[in-house]
Amino acid sequence: MKTDQLYDLFRKSAGVSTDSRNIAEGQIFFALWGDNFNGNKFAADALEKGASWAVIDDPAFETEKTILVDDTLAELQALAAHHRKEMNVQVLAITGTNGKTTTKELISAILSRKFRVHSTQGNLNNHIGVPLTILSAPDDTEIMVIEMGANHLGEIRTLCLIAKPDYGIVTNISTAHIEGFGSYEGVVKAKTELFEHLRKVNGIALYNDRDPVISEKIYRLVNRAVPFSDPTGIGLSLSASPSDGHLHIRAEYQHRTWEIRTNLFGKFNLENIRAAMATGLFFGVDPDSITGEIEKYSPRNNRSQIMETGKNVLVCDAYNANPVSMKSAIESFAAIQAERKICILGDMLELGDKSEEEHMAIHKVLSDNNLRDVMLVGPVFCKVSAGFRFKTFRDTDRLKEFLKAKPLKGCHILIKGSRGIALEQIYSLL
Repeated sequence: MKTDQLYDLFRKSAGVSTDSRNIAEGQIFFALWGDNFNGNKFAADALEKGASWAVIDDPAFETEKTILVDDTLAELQALAAHHRKEMNVQVLAITGTNGKTTTKELISAILSRKFRVHSTQGNLNNHIGVPLTILSAPDDTEIMVIEMGANHLGEIRTLCLIAKPDYGIVTNISTAHIEGFGSYEGVVKAKTELFEHLRKVNGIALYNDRDPVISEKIYRLVNRAVPFSDPTGIGLSLSASPSDGHLHIRAEYQHRTWEIRTNLFGKFNLENIRAAMATGLFFGVDPDSITGEIEKYSPRNNRSQIMETGKNVLVCDAYNANPVSMKSAIESFAAIQAERKICILGDMLELGDKSEEEHMAIHKVLSDNNLRDVMLVGPVFCKVSAGFRFKTFRDTDRLKEFLKAKPLKGCHILIKGSRGIALEQIYSLL
């Protein structure tokens, strides 16, 4: 079956799903492969639960309600690209090393004050998530805000071919997933694949003109660009104010000033808010509406969350970590006024041959910020921490045992680590 024929079936369906456990009546099931499963095996179950069709790539599972294709993932992506082409919608793509999800959520909330917005849910930002985002967009969508993640060169380019963004933001570029990109230069090349796409389609990049790396790439790669400091021909100025942990911001625009108290932790989120506010102004959203949405926004999913448990105040930033985000979180935490501060830090994964060096550098950041009450979790931190007075734990389970035996109370606690360390498991103990 050709993609345009499948598209006709899609338009008559209740959408698509890749999860037979949660299939809805009338959806088309795509039988994807995973590292440990063959999605074709679940096609019959999906059909039994009410799927209208099942797209498979293994003829052993053919029935009268299956559609056999060469590669189910490639067909899912082709269907999404076809749908994007048929939609009368503007697409804003967001990528970068840090801050993608927070920036995406802020921008989506702000643009929703003026447009019908559809955006990436959670962290569905990869070769599967982006097609699913596009295919789940309501027919009346006016703007799609699509987050794009990547671990290897070429992934952003592929996602751009599917989503065809008209606008793009690269939040920042720093050392993360070095293992997949090979070097920092590889990270730069991968993230700026979005800029290369925008040049080809004469799209517009909104960019942080305070970031020298991004600014240099903008001038080399993009035909049309709008700086955060001047999104409408009128200067926008944002600065962070001293706070109690929650980020406070002073914004100046059109000879007016706003004092904004956010629900976000950390001065590093200032740049995410700058991106969101500049984007809102560029798209014509009223400044009061923009600042109102920034104040209302509450982070989720272990990203820059401040949580009061009754025993302690937790800064929950354990969704992911790399050298830049770890350093920024530590510095912001050090600035908080509190009687007792504790850092619980997990290994930063996917750093390749730079891993031990980058973990050693965190020791200096902790020392420079006079943070001595520290617990380090993971095999790399354990390996490089000999001779330091920090407590070390091979894994999160051993840390949990320690916290059960010696519970903490009356502390401000920073919790930061890569997703694979799963530090969110300790929240209930604090």
